[in-house]
Amino acid sequence: MSEWIEAINWTTIGTKALIVSLQLIGILIVFFIVRAIGNKFISSSFTKMSTQRNISGGRAKTLEKLTSNAFSYVLVFILITLIVGIFEYDVTALIAGAGIVGLAIGFGAQGLVSDVVTGFFILLEKQIEVEEYVTAAGLDGIVEEVGLRTTRIRGFDGTVHYIPNREIGSISNHSRSNMRALVDIGIGYSENIDEAIVVLQAACDRVAAEDELILEGPNVLGVNSLGDSDVVIRILAKTANMEQWGVERKLRKAMKEALDANNIEIPFPHQVNVQKEEK
Repeated sequence: MSEWIEAINWTTIGTKALIVSLQLIGILIVFFIVRAIGNKFISSSFTKMSTQRNISGGRAKTLEKLTSNAFSYVLVFILITLIVGIFEYDVTALIAGAGIVGLAIGFGAQGLVSDVVTGFFILLEKQIEVEEYVTAAGLDGIVEEVGLRTTRIRGFDGTVHYIPNREIGSISNHSRSNMRALVDIGIGYSENIDEAIVVLQAACDRVAAEDELILEGPNVLGVNSLGDSDVVIRILAKTANMEQWGVERKLRKAMKEALDANNIEIPFPHQVNVQKEEK
């Protein structure tokens, strides 16, 4: 046993280990440098492209994230190939094995292929872009990333949803045109409807003069429905994207204050107690 240990050329092994270690360190340093330079170049390229070709910011960010992901995948594959080559493994066999794995994925992972195909057409047809408010696969939120395999959406409560693209059967994009602010407010049956409409329209005009986010209206459309205890009047306005909820809140406040100032009743639930006298 001792003769076998003494027969080992420790100098050669140490030298080889040192060379391999230095090569690994060198490859990793080059990898991180190339990745940083590549990501910076991709970012600056899409920033310049969005300025020169009038591409929307959301579209530019979507393509930038997709390109960065593809660039990272290629770099990681090259890194693995170089590391395997350091240990004198046949790189050709690795590449051939990768081709076989890809073929197996093509035949077996139908879900993955469906994700990629669906993601490709979502990007090609510009159905959604980063920072848009959408409804996809039954989930509402702001798009944070659109990839070939998954789409990432952040809900309004902060939850991040990762949706496989094959599950996106339909998409509702709420950010491609002006949005609608809709407010229904009720008045009592005993009140004068025409007077209430005049009061509400005056309040709408004041809100429109103060808020630049309102692009059209607000207009009092008239009586929308007859409730159990109230006459429902509808107000409609068009606003900038993603601003409809704030405008609706301002309109409700203005409506309430205007009706109170003119002594117009806003119905609320009443409870009547009937006491039967005993004979």
